[in-house]
Amino acid sequence: MATNILLESGTNEVEILEFVVGGNHYGINVAKIQEIVGDCEIQKIPHAKPFVEGVFRRRGKIYSAINLAGYLNLEENHAKDLFLITYFNQVEAAFRVDEIKAIHHLSWTDIQEPDLILTGEESNLVTGIAKLGEDEMLLILDFEKMLFDINPDTGIDEDAVRGMERSPHEGLSILVAEDSALLQKMLTECLEQAGFRITVLGNGRAAWDKLQEYRGETLCQKVSCVITDIEMPQMDGLTLTRQIKEDPELNVLPVIVFSSMINEDMSRKCTQVGANAQLTKPDIVKLVACIDELLSV
Repeated sequence: MATNILLESGTNEVEILEFVVGGNHYGINVAKIQEIVGDCEIQKIPHAKPFVEGVFRRRGKIYSAINLAGYLNLEENHAKDLFLITYFNQVEAAFRVDEIKAIHHLSWTDIQEPDLILTGEESNLVTGIAKLGEDEMLLILDFEKMLFDINPDTGIDEDAVRGMERSPHEGLSILVAEDSALLQKMLTECLEQAGFRITVLGNGRAAWDKLQEYRGETLCQKVSCVITDIEMPQMDGLTLTRQIKEDPELNVLPVIVFSSMINEDMSRKCTQVGANAQLTKPDIVKLVACIDELLSV
C-alpha cells in the first residue's frame, strides 16, 4: 500500500490511515508511516517489556517490533499480522496491527479533541476523534507517547534542560499550540524554566482564537512568539502558520513549527506557509536557542 500521499500546505487537510487492533478501529497520520509490511522474523530481546516483541531486519535497517495489542491491553488477533513502520521524533519503529482498513482524506475540522471524560488523565493515548460518517468514528492514537513510555530517552532530555541558562528574553510571552497532554506539560515546564511566560492551547483553532483576543496596540506585549505542532484537531499547525503570516497585523510574530514529523517534504511545506523555523521534537534546548535567535532580530 502506498503511503506517500502529500497534501498541499496549509489547507487543513490530513490523510489518516485506519487500522484494526483487537477488534477496535484506530488511526494514525499517514505522514508518520514509511511503509506497511507483512509479518517478519523477530529476534527476541532478553528482559524487554512484554509488548516489545524484539527486533527485525529489513532493507539493511533494524526495527524494534512493538505489539500494539499488548501495549493497549487488547486481545490479539494474528489472522492478518502487519507492521506499520513509522518515523517520527527521529526514531524508526514498527507497530504490529491486525488489519489495515482504509486511508481517509479528512479536514482537521472533522477531528475533535477528546473530552475530559474520555481523557481522564494526561496519560491518555487518544489525541483526537475523527468523524467518518453519521455513526462512524476513529480514535487517533498518540504514538509519540507510546514511544516515550517504552523508552523515555525519546522524550525531552531533562538533564540538558536542567543545565540550560535563563533566556536573555525571559519574561516574554510564548503561545504554544500542542495537542499532546504529555508534550504540553513538558514544554510548559521547560520553557518556564528558561524564563518565558507560557500559554498552551490544545489545537490551532484555539491558538488562532487567542490571537484574535491579542489584537491591538499591545499585541507584542501579550505574545512575542508562537510555537506550534503540526497535527492537531480542528486546525493544524501549517494552517495556523499560514493564517498568521497572511494577516497584516499578526505576521510580525515569529512562528516556530516544533513537530515530530519534520522531514524534507514537511520542511518544504513549513517554508511555504511562512514558518520562521522548523525543529524536530523533542530537542527543547535547540527550541529555546531558536526562540532567542528569532527574538533578537
